[in-house]
Amino acid sequence: TKGTQSFGKRHTKTHTACRRCGKISFHKQKKTCASCGYPGAKTRWGQKAKRRRTTGTGRMRYLKDLPRKFKNGFREGTTAKPASK
Repeated sequence: TKGTQSFGKRHTKTHTACRRCGKISFHKQKKTCASCGYPGAKTRWGQKAKRRRTTGTGRMRYLKDLPRKFKNGFREGTTAKPASK
């Protein structure tokens, strides 16, 4: 009654987007967010969780090149002068 046959019947969503934190953690029946606790008071216990998924924890495909591009004044389409001997 709880195994493979039962998993095929699961097609309703329990959680939806939370209007405070934006994650899909708002339980529709309980009317509370599992992540930020909305509609309860804001608490800071989630600081560590934010640290895990903030900017800098992934590949940063665009951001990792920005300091170098900024240093060069965002120049594009030019080639280096040939080095003189």
